Parts: sequence; C-alpha cells; structure tokens
Amino acid sequence: MQAVNRNQLFLASRIALIFTAMTFAFRAGLEGVWGRQFNLTHEQLGWIFSPAFYGFTLAMIFGGPLCDVIGMKRLLVLAFVGHVAGIIVYLTASTATMLFVGTLCIGIGNGMVEAACNPLTVTLFPDNKTTMLNRFHVWFPGGIVIGGLLSYFIIDKLQLDWRILIALLIIPALIYGFLFFKLKFPQTERVTSGVSTAKMFSSVLNPLFLIMLACMFLTAATELGTNQWLGALLQGAGVSGILVLVFINGLMAIGRSFAGPFVHRLNPNGMLILSALLAGIGLFLLSRSSGYGAFGAAFVFAAGICFFWPTMLGFVSEYLPNTGALGLSLMGGAGMFSTSLVIPLMGRWYDNFKATAAQSGYSGAQADAMAGSNTFLKVAIMPAILLVVFIVIYIARRKHYHPSQAVIPA
Repeated sequence: MQAVNRNQLFLASRIALIFTAMTFAFRAGLEGVWGRQFNLTHEQLGWIFSPAFYGFTLAMIFGGPLCDVIGMKRLLVLAFVGHVAGIIVYLTASTATMLFVGTLCIGIGNGMVEAACNPLTVTLFPDNKTTMLNRFHVWFPGGIVIGGLLSYFIIDKLQLDWRILIALLIIPALIYGFLFFKLKFPQTERVTSGVSTAKMFSSVLNPLFLIMLACMFLTAATELGTNQWLGALLQGAGVSGILVLVFINGLMAIGRSFAGPFVHRLNPNGMLILSALLAGIGLFLLSRSSGYGAFGAAFVFAAGICFFWPTMLGFVSEYLPNTGALGLSLMGGAGMFSTSLVIPLMGRWYDNFKATAAQSGYSGAQADAMAGSNTFLKVAIMPAILLVVFIVIYIARRKHYHPSQAVIPA
C-alpha cells in the first residue's frame, strides 16, 4: 500500500491555499473594474463579494463533520470542482448575478480547502500544531502577495481585460488537483486518537470553545474585511491600496514563516493578546495616514493580524483537541461567515461616510479620504473588544491551571 508522503501532502495543501488567497487579492483588485463595468455601488459590490465568505462557511460547517466520514481527499476533490466551476462562470460573466454565482462557487471550493487542510496539517504534525498551522497559513498572505502583484500589473499598469487575471487561477488549481489526486491521505488525528464522534460534538459545547468561536467572528472580520476593502479605503490617501495590501501580506507571510519562536515565548493566548493590541493601533494609524505614511501604519496592522487566524485555530487544537476537525471547521466557518456580513456592512459605512462628507462640502479625494478614515476607526472597535476578552481568558486560565500544567506548543 502506498505510504503517506507528508511533505508532498503539505506542499499540495499550501498550493491549494495559494489559490484561495489569489481569489481574495483578485477581488480586491477588481473592485473598481467591476464597479464601473456593472455600475455597482460599494454596498452592492460587498454583496457580490460576500458569497465568497458564506459559501466558504457552508463548506466548512458541512465539511468538518464529513471530513472524518468521507475523508479529506474527497473534500479536496469537491474543492477542485468548485474552483474550476467558479473560474468558468467568472470568464463567461455578463451580469452582476453571474459574478455572484462565480464567487459562490469559488467560496465553496475555498471552504473545502480549509475544511480538509487544517485537520490534515494537524494530523501530519501532531507534536507541533500551532507552529505548523502558522506555516501552512503563510501561504494565505503569500498567495495574496502573488495575486496582488498580478492584479497590479495586469489591471493597473497594463490595463488588460480582467478575464486574463481570472484565467491565471487555472494554473494553481491544476497543480494542487494533480498532487492530491495521486497521494494517499492519513486518517484524521481525532480518529487515530480514538475520540468518538459523540465526544467531538459534545466538546464543541465547551464554554471556552464557544467564547473562542465568538472571538473568531471579530478576528476574521478585522483581518479579512479590512484587507478586502483596502483599495477603496485608501483611494483618497494618495497611495496604491493594492500595493499596501501586498505589503501587509508580504509581512504576514514572513511573520508566519517564523512563528515558532513567538509561539514558544508567548503561547497561543499571549500571541492573541499582542495581536489584538497591534491590530487596533494599526487601524487607528491607517485612519490618520496618507501617502507613504500608510505603509508605516500598515506595518503595525500587519504585525497585529499576522497570527490571528492560525493562532485561533492553534488555540482550539492545543487546548480543546477533542473538538477535532469539527472544531477547526466551525472556527473557520465562523470567521468566514462574519466576513460575509462585514464586507457589505463596511461598504455601507464607506458610502454613508462619503455621502456625509459630500453634504459637508467635500468632494473627490477629500471625501474618499474622510470616508476611508472613518471606516478604519469603526473597524478598530473590534480588536479593542478582542483585547479585553483575550486578557480575561488569560487571567481565567492562570487561575484554573498551574503554569507547569500549561500546554506550550513545540
């Protein structure tokens, strides 16, 4: 029987995540193009973008329980089908409705990637979960850097048809599809450790898990919501929003590559406290920045959101391991569902702030700058709430667990 090739499985997982991330970058880069071609407001664009997130959510919520039943490989076949279908719908789109459908197909495919690859990473590296989840998720910001640069040159500089950009997605799709098709998959960690399905479902009712699930709504909205609208929010700041997005995600990729020392020193809870603090400060600075100063503010924001997503998953995997693939899928699903809600909401905030600025006599870049600044400040409320919650969790855990009993990831 073919042995499990850990390195190739991890490589294929990262390529699948690169595809996922490139779709996020392409949407951010095409926001203005689609708005003009299909005559859409920012709120309407938000509704077109949102199925990427709730399609992702549905795929993860259903994919989590199915992961142990039908296996991770079949979930990734479904991911491949969703991705290819989404590319085809995008390439043939003639209406905003078709953009919506294409985004939904892509979102379902992306959700299946997360539903399968997060438990796959935990299974492949059971003694180094948080560090390896961070290394896996290096390729989300890494893929956004790739997609952002492609978008910048193809759309902004060369001003080619946006369908050329979308067509490039077929390359990573075919690569990861081929790799996964030929490889043997292991059973999930939950199955091999003998934790029953009933125990897995009961574990997700643990109060600490429910609190972390609620926090995932805010961490994901802070990171993904802001990044998705960065081009629009900075268009009045005299700087390329897509280049700031590339800069942020380049820093995140570097940070996640070297996550191990941070995990050792701070543990997941400490990392989340620091992340919330820096994300809030970064958003405040972005609301006040213009020109190249936006890159300095973006540096602080990137340091804040860098470890959010993988460390939230790592926290659950380390401290609530009985939740298994279901727990990881629910966390990812909650994050994407919250983003599906906040994307159109942020579009509405921006439109309303811009309208208010226009009523006050401002126009053009000034109105755009005021709208972007006020939207950044609104979003900053979320990491402020998270900072308080993560500190309370830290204090509560210190009271109930002696330091010698704490789980410190390898």
